[in-house]
Parts: sequence; structure tokens; C-alpha cells
Amino acid sequence: MPRSARSFADDLRARSDDQLRTLLRARPDLTRPAPADLTALAARASTVASVRRALDQLSAGHLRVLEAVLVKDVDAAPELLGASKRHVQSICRDLWDQALLWRSPEGCRPARAVADVLTAPARLGPTSRELGVPDLSEKALTAYESLTGAAKSAIDRLRWEHPRASFDGPAAADVLSELVAAGLLVRTDDDGVIPREVGLALRGGRLYRDGIEPPVPPDGGQVAKDADADSARAALDILWHVESVVRQWDSAPPRVLRSGGLSVRDHRTVATSLGVELGLAAFVTELAYAASLIANDGDFEPSWLPTAAYDEWADRDPADRWAALATAWWASGRAAFLAGAGTTQGTINVLGPDAAWPLMRGRRQDVLHALRDVDPDVPVAVDYVDAVLRWRRPLRLPAGAPTHAADVLREAAWLGITGRDVLSTAGRALVDGADPAEAMRSAMPAPVDHLLLQADLTAVAPGPLTADLDALMRESAEVESRGGATVYRFTDASIRRALDGGRPAGELLERLTVASPTPVPQPLEYLISDVARRHGQTRVGTAGCYLRNDDVATLDAMTNDRYLAALQLRRIAPTVVVSPAHPATVLEMLRQHGYSPIAEGQDGHVVRVGDDRRRAPVPRTAQPPTLDSVSDGAIDQVIGHLRRGEIAAGTRSARSSGPRIPSTDPTVTLALLQEAAADRAAVWIGFSDVHGELHRTLFHPRQVDGGRVTGTVGERDETRTFSIHRISGVASE
Repeated sequence: MPRSARSFADDLRARSDDQLRTLLRARPDLTRPAPADLTALAARASTVASVRRALDQLSAGHLRVLEAVLVKDVDAAPELLGASKRHVQSICRDLWDQALLWRSPEGCRPARAVADVLTAPARLGPTSRELGVPDLSEKALTAYESLTGAAKSAIDRLRWEHPRASFDGPAAADVLSELVAAGLLVRTDDDGVIPREVGLALRGGRLYRDGIEPPVPPDGGQVAKDADADSARAALDILWHVESVVRQWDSAPPRVLRSGGLSVRDHRTVATSLGVELGLAAFVTELAYAASLIANDGDFEPSWLPTAAYDEWADRDPADRWAALATAWWASGRAAFLAGAGTTQGTINVLGPDAAWPLMRGRRQDVLHALRDVDPDVPVAVDYVDAVLRWRRPLRLPAGAPTHAADVLREAAWLGITGRDVLSTAGRALVDGADPAEAMRSAMPAPVDHLLLQADLTAVAPGPLTADLDALMRESAEVESRGGATVYRFTDASIRRALDGGRPAGELLERLTVASPTPVPQPLEYLISDVARRHGQTRVGTAGCYLRNDDVATLDAMTNDRYLAALQLRRIAPTVVVSPAHPATVLEMLRQHGYSPIAEGQDGHVVRVGDDRRRAPVPRTAQPPTLDSVSDGAIDQVIGHLRRGEIAAGTRSARSSGPRIPSTDPTVTLALLQEAAADRAAVWIGFSDVHGELHRTLFHPRQVDGGRVTGTVGERDETRTFSIHRISGVASE
């Protein structure tokens, strides 16, 4: 570390460009917007908001060393933590790099706002001096041994967990009186508090039961085999699930709730259609939404529809499609596992606003980084990931707060980022910022171009099918089971669906014949021929519309069918019936009642109705707000700006009385004035008058409230009130 400095600002001014780069990388919020000079940087780095953000990123080891410095000093930290002096010094250097410690003439000291954020370091109470009582720490152990059982039990529960407690009831009041009489507790208005010195003595001079070492990772006793193969199988499953949901919503889009999101009924419909649990159904739906494959169409009666991005995504190969989903999940700020949970406002719906959780992106990345730091092929238990998260984010995850590590790991397994409880090769590439598609492409089995057709109207795909064959089977068959092989079943409805889509029966038979190494079974051939014979007898045109059929009996059945009364069918010729309804409506209702019509154009040729499918607009990718990082180029620009500002400030200071006053933004100005008012200290301020002219004066702030600061200026202590927005900068006297 450098030599001691007179102040925190001088400590920052003495840093080299490389040291400033280290600081700005660790605390990127200091760069936005760029400070005017190093004095302004010091002011911003010492604000409560910036310090709190920096402390949130500290691991438990670094936080405990900082707490030890707060409780005593750097020299006492090794003894307080039971750690080696070299280890503590290394951590102190890291804390100095982040401007959370600075070198004062009296030794290493925390930045001023650290004490404002860590009001109870290591869960210790206020000092005896702050409580206005004498220091009785030397007699604490003796007094502890003389306590009754109830009082000793109470102090045992408090000394490591919390310094303050309420004592309600006669028996508890007697315990409080005993502890106060013993000097172990100080009575306050409504509770009792353990003085810091007494609490430390009761702990045996240690801040924590354990030291400053992170959780021990699992050893290599167990090795997960075929993790990449398991990951690839999960990736193919999730692709199939996403495609199934989007295709289903393409033909029957669900409504958007008035409050946003998907209704519980539609959520269950998705789970039933996929044959999965509600949690996986919610994850698949949220994943498609995160990848911009589905969106709110914004109509007068809005629905969830596929977007144009889905059409582009569906044309890519499986590895690229999976990579798009994995990348969207990695960057998403939504928590699918919250769907179905109850709140005071009601149930959280899939795709609803309450399923968004700003911390989800960071939590997801913390979990996968914990897996990456373990030896490859070593399975990791949820308990270890929980411990790592609490160690790396002690302020965000105090004891008792849920980590949701199990939820993240379950989603990672569904997506194929992990396999057999280890990070797959593709998952490791995603975490490291490499291309996950290439890693997944090598893990996925090669697509097959053949089917095993069975006489019981089923077909077995021995692996993932080629794109053309997969599209054919989606059109003409239903998935009966999935696994290492996929079993399809041909039905009347599935064959009719293929014919409705414009695929002729002859072409369907030909494609199945080419794809099967054995002849097409006779039952399947008969099924296709029978459905084709009945298919297309009734034709719907666009003249308002009309229906024509050479089978007069079929037209008689239609006109007399009470379920088709809404179509207002009217015969105009023995083989022609007209309806005022739209052709698409007529087609849909006739198909629902088993008449198997097809559409034809004005020239009598078969056409497909609904080819021009509605698409929702592709939503903007809404990433959670983050200040996680800043580029090296931006840091170099900020440092150059700081150096130039420092030179300009020095020139101005040489021409005027008093110290140089940096330009500070309103947030920093407000924080500095509040600190000066609390300390009854004078500061130099630069301000603009009603004419816009700049002035400087020595100011004694007394009260900061409502965007204004009131205090005294000049030798006569004249009371003045300034608006915060008129103050251009603040500097210590």
C-alpha cells in the first residue's frame, strides 16, 4: 500500500493510473457519470449508496476483515478472526484497491460511509461509550459464570446472533434485570442491548465462530459420467417443449390477462398438452418469452402469439436454437419458479409482471459460477451451492434468506446447461462467455432420416429426426412418448391435420415410404387412404362464402345440423350451399363437427386458409438494470478526464482563496452536506446566484431537508438557505 495520506481524498489522489483502473473495475458505478476530478471521485466513493453497493459485492472473508477493522483496527484483525496476518493483509490490500479502506496517519481506516452501512459489525452492539455506560468487559466472563440458568441461556442465544432483544413478561423481565445487574446488558426504552466490548469478551475475543476461509468444495471421489450426453438429451427435450407450446399458441392463442400474464387455466393446459408438471410448463413458457419467441400482440383483446423471431429461430439447426434459449435464460431477469406462488395480491401468473425478479440474473450467474469453480465432472450438491452463495453474498443472503439455488439448478438441468449435477461442456462455455452452440453441437446425436413404422399405427424415431422428417411427423402424427427414442401414433385427426395443411395423401405415403426401411404397414396405408377419401369432399369458397359437394346427402346433413345453425347455411343449388360467415370460420366449424372440408380459390384449385398467420411484434429485450462492469476503454477515458479535471481544478485553486471546489453531482452534494451538518463542520461550497454567476463561500450547514440546506456564512454567521441544485460543488475546509 502507499504511504499514509491526510484524508480519503488525498489517498485517491496519490493513486497511479493502474490503481485507479483497479478501483473503477471493482466499483463501476463510480464511472457513471464521469466525475469532474479526483476530489469529486473521492466524494462519490464515500457516499452511502456507492459504499453499500460495493459492500454487497464483498465475500464473507473480505466483509469480516472490514468488520474487524471497524471494531478495533487492522493490527487486531488477525486475532479477532483467528487468521494469519499475511492473509488479513492480502484482504486489506483488496479492500484498499476498492477504496473501502484508506491509509491514514494513524493506520488503515475504513471509508467514512462504511460505518453508516455496517451499523452492527459482526452482529455486535454499540460501544459502551455510545451507550453511556462504563466498560465492564474485563468482568464479563466472571459475571457470566454467576448467572442463573435462565439468564445464561438468554445470553447464550444473543451473544453470537444479535446484540439486542426484547424481554416481555414477568419472567423475562426478571432475566433482564439480572443481566443488567451483572453488567452484561444495558437497559434501553423497550429492550436490552449487549455493549460491544462485553459481547466480544463473551465470544472469547473472536468475531465469528469460524474463520475467513470459504466453503470447501467437494472432492473428486465421485465422477459424473456422460454428463454431456445427458445435457444433450435435456436440450432436445426443451427444444421440443418450446416448439410444441409455440405451435399450439399459433393455432389457438391464449388471452392475456387484464393484469398481464397467462391465466391459471391456460397454464394447466400447457402442462397437460406437454405431459409435464406445472413447474416445467411455467419454465418452458417463460423461456420462450425470454427468447422473444412469444409476445403480447397488443391487440384490442390481446393474446399471446408467436413473433417473427420464432419463424427465424425455427429455421436454424438444433444447436443454434438451443444456444439462443440458453443465452436468453442466462440474461433474463424473470423467475419462472415463482409462478403459482401466492402473495397478498393473489397468485403469481406465468408471464405476469410479478414473475420478474431483478436479482434473478445475478443469482443465476452466482449459482453457475459456483459450479464452474469446482473440478469438472465432480457432482455438486445443493447444500454446497447454498453455502457458497451465502459466503460470496453475505449481505444479500443473511441467515434464513432463501438462496433459490435448488430452483436455479433445476432449471439448468431442464435446459441442459448441467447434466448429472455437473456443468456440461456447453454450460461451461455459456458461463465463460464462449459460444455454447459449438459445444452443444458436438454433444448432440446426429439426426436420423428414417423411421420404424409399426403395424399398430405407431412409428419409432430412434433419435432426433432431420428437420424435414420432423416437420412431417409433427403434421401427420401425435407424440405418444419421448426418451432415447420417440414414439409417434397416427390417428384420423393427425392424418386429417396433414391433409388440411395442404399435403396430398400421395405425397404423405411417398414420404413415409422413403423414410421407412421396411414397407409401409397395411393398416397405416388403409388409414391414410380412408381419411383422404373423405377429405375434401366439401369445398369452401370466398363468395361470402359458398360450399359445394357432389354428395347431396352430405349437404343435406350440413343444412339440417343444428350445431351449424350459426353459419346460416342456405342451399342455392342441389350441390351448392352458401353462408354469410367468413370462409375460415366455416372451415373451422365444419372440421370441428367432422365434415373434413378443404378451401378452394376462385379457379377451383385447393388453397390453404390461414397461411398469412398473425404474428406479435418482437418485444425489446428488457435486461435488468446493471452496473456490473465497464469496458477498459471507458475506464481509460474516465481516468483521462479525471487527470484533466485535476489540473484544471489546481489552476482555479491557485487563483482563489480556500481549497479547490470540485464539481459534484446533486447526490454527492447532498451526502457531503448531510455529513457536514451531522459533524457541525464547515465546508467550502460553490454556488450560482439568481443571475447565474458563480461564487464560493465558507458555509456551516445546520439542516438539510427538502432539497434545501440551511446554515451560516461569513464572520457574522449570517443565516442562508441554498437550493441543492444551485450548489455546483462541495469541498472540506
